[in-house]
Amino acid sequence: MVEAFGLSIGVLLVLMTVVLHLSSGTERPIPDDVSQSVLERRAESIPDTNFPEPMNRSIGGGGAPAGAIGGEGGAEGEIAESEEGEESESPAAIPDDEAEVYEVEYEKEGETLDVPENQTLLEAGEEQGWDLPYACRAGQCLSCGGHVADGPSEDYLTHDGQEMLSEDEVGDGYTLTCVAYPTSDMTLETNETP
Repeated sequence: MVEAFGLSIGVLLVLMTVVLHLSSGTERPIPDDVSQSVLERRAESIPDTNFPEPMNRSIGGGGAPAGAIGGEGGAEGEIAESEEGEESESPAAIPDDEAEVYEVEYEKEGETLDVPENQTLLEAGEEQGWDLPYACRAGQCLSCGGHVADGPSEDYLTHDGQEMLSEDEVGDGYTLTCVAYPTSDMTLETNETP
């Protein structure tokens, strides 16, 4: 008796599943993608600002040259004064005809390049067509990390604005190639992070 009852319930459940599966349903239409309209409504609710767009929207998104952000009017007040002071200290500000050139051996790429002191190690590799890793191009991540095989990195290059490596890591030879300018001949291992 129990077997017949269990069997009849099982058959009934299977039949209900088949009927529900084959039924046409409520014919509810599937809505279109609404994500763009939601983004547009959110954008309308935010007041306009004059802030520059961030340069790290995606990995490998790259950045823009420093002059591309500011515009012609320039900044005002304390910000303008501090930026002017920083620009004059940056190795990138050295004129090309006055820049010294150093031999940098890119160990993993198997080549030695002449890199001027006003060019980053990342830019020099990219000019060769190498696909070196990077993300922010501002020294604020570790994507472009490298290692100076010859010793502490501050003995062989200048970091212009790196914010991720500790003094110990720099002392161990680590560098961020997007903000590293050579000051001596060296050997560099790319794609190395602490």
